[in-house]
Amino acid sequence: MRSLIVPALIPSPGMSYVEAGPFQIRFYAIAIVAGIVLAVMITGRRLHHSGYETGAVVDVAMWTVPLGILGARIYHVVTHPGDYFLPSADLWRVFYVWEGGIAIFGAVLGGLVGIVIGARRAKLPVLLFLDALAPGMLVAQAVGRLGNHFNQELFGPPTTLPWGLQIDPVNPATPVGTPVDALFHPLFLYELLWNLTGAAVIVLVEHSRRRHGRRTLGTGRSLGVYLLWYGIGRAVLEWIRLDPTELLIGGMKANVLAALAAALVGVAILGRTFWFARQRAGVPPHPSATNRQ
Repeated sequence: MRSLIVPALIPSPGMSYVEAGPFQIRFYAIAIVAGIVLAVMITGRRLHHSGYETGAVVDVAMWTVPLGILGARIYHVVTHPGDYFLPSADLWRVFYVWEGGIAIFGAVLGGLVGIVIGARRAKLPVLLFLDALAPGMLVAQAVGRLGNHFNQELFGPPTTLPWGLQIDPVNPATPVGTPVDALFHPLFLYELLWNLTGAAVIVLVEHSRRRHGRRTLGTGRSLGVYLLWYGIGRAVLEWIRLDPTELLIGGMKANVLAALAAALVGVAILGRTFWFARQRAGVPPHPSATNRQ
């Protein structure tokens, strides 16, 4: 059999939760909480280095986390209507966040609202906070992808590569006719590594600017790199994902469009920061730009 020739380097998790009395502690929830804690710690440290109180990040998180979770759940439910709005469906499952099913794009939108509210109440510049959050956000998203593994989510087409992911054959996202011993691309792992690399890229860009005596946080540069990096990576992974959102817009997966939109916003923010940097440096505009006016 194929499974004897190409063993699964990443086996299918045998369980997604543990029992604690009458409660179920889901590994997906643990991964999300761990990611949030790491993001808060990293952001607090970065704010401290910029002259702000470390505890200010907790004040902002009190608004950001609940609104981010709410936005993430709303986005997931809207893009997976077949899971929640069937004639015989239990509508209360819309609120069962612990079963999994929160979307990062909804979390970003809801969390952004929380950041604006929390940062203003804490008297923090919103753009500076977003720059401080950028690498920590990627680390949090990387850790959260471990939860996708336990839920057997975020996997791609079959593969014969040695790092193939084993998926339960009864998973409804596996293509019809796929051999029961087939292995799949571990997209959750690809995104985890992509996100950690992106966090390192942001830190390296900031370090390079610091060496030249340039401002790092508060310009929007780190935020722009985050959106561009994450948007590009997520668009590619969502394109080949086998368990995608059900919602299509113009024949395109909603998550692909959302990822591309995030990347375009990142490009716009980076373009703005470069333009302002040139203005501050007193560099005259390129002759071609003058000729177009």
